[in-house]
Amino acid sequence: MAKIKAIRGMNDILPDQTPVWQYVESTVRQVLSQYGYQEIRMPIVEQTELFKRSIGEVTDIVEKEMYTFDDRNGDSLTLRPEGTAGCVRAAEEHGLLFNQTRRLWYTGPMFRHERPQKGRYRQFHQIGVECFGMAGPDIDAELLILTARLWAAFGLEGHARLEINSIGTSESRKTYRDALVAYLEQYKYRLDDDSQRRLTTNPLRILDSKDPATREVLADAPALDEYLDDESRAHFEQLKALLDAAGVIYTINPALVRGLDYYGKTVFEWITDSLGAQGTICAGGRYDGLVQQLGGKPTDAVGFAMGLERLILLLETLDLVPGYVNNQADVYVTAMGDSAAAASLAIAENLRNELPQAVVVSHCGGGSFKSQMKKADRSGARYAVILGENEINNNTAGLKPLRDDEPQREVPQAELAAELSKLV
Repeated sequence: MAKIKAIRGMNDILPDQTPVWQYVESTVRQVLSQYGYQEIRMPIVEQTELFKRSIGEVTDIVEKEMYTFDDRNGDSLTLRPEGTAGCVRAAEEHGLLFNQTRRLWYTGPMFRHERPQKGRYRQFHQIGVECFGMAGPDIDAELLILTARLWAAFGLEGHARLEINSIGTSESRKTYRDALVAYLEQYKYRLDDDSQRRLTTNPLRILDSKDPATREVLADAPALDEYLDDESRAHFEQLKALLDAAGVIYTINPALVRGLDYYGKTVFEWITDSLGAQGTICAGGRYDGLVQQLGGKPTDAVGFAMGLERLILLLETLDLVPGYVNNQADVYVTAMGDSAAAASLAIAENLRNELPQAVVVSHCGGGSFKSQMKKADRSGARYAVILGENEINNNTAGLKPLRDDEPQREVPQAELAAELSKLV
């Protein structure tokens, strides 16, 4: 009988990989807690209408990439392709937004049916941050300062650059959209196939086309910043001043528009040049109209999402994962002989009581001294505790360093925890 394999683009994260994930997630969690952000957890399945109304029915995500199905009641459900819409739905449904400010974050899997490639999968994981009830550019600036601090925590200074833009209000974008379409219609057959299709569905996405012929046409296209309303222009100028004062370096990218319909005013991307073409590691912007669009009261909002697969790939590519992350054990307790087995379990438990920050692994399953020491070494532990008949009779334990050439020594069992506390 053939073995069943994982679905293409949906990958297992194996035990030797999870320590890096835990390191990344805990670092992000620590930084977000410093800024007062609270975690929210939403279901991975939502009503399909939620994403059609928020993301936009003519976006690539809704048209081609969502995992959508009818349940037994005939309701159309979708595995979430992104987190913002679900976060807005949850916050509005539970009364978290009206006349309040909120700083929220979440993490978990998202699902899009697109071509799998390195760092980009059909089930992928994101950390998302969403802020509600704050209209000024100061919260936009805080999010960018926060992410800059996060890159510093990972040692990524110099490996992530910030691009920002303002895409104005929906009204100013409509005026610009009409001008852009009128211009591009003159050169329709010089555009790539995707851009020709987007000309009638989502023309602003043509601005970030990578096709050389399309880029030539866009060189003389109307500029979005010429159509900005006064409010958006003032908001963007204040944001730049705040970033300058905070020392956050950025580039203005007039072609940056983001792919989701709900964005307006500020949009931004953090990009790396160390991963080839797949360079965006964090992106977001303002979406002041989305809460009302989904049935709530008018609520100012801004947020971002970062892909964990791509961030982890970047850290590994640059060799920025700290060495301690992959050490799964600090102490490995061996047992030679039946009488030592019970004693080794008791000693290991005492070490866990006395050294709560240490990872103490007990050898189970028997085996020769040589095989046990091989497993101790593979565990990544820095020290092995060796218990045999002689040690049990003398109330001692052998303490053997596994990562250097220091000799093994005998330590009274009563002093073992105190001795290891100096070492691990």
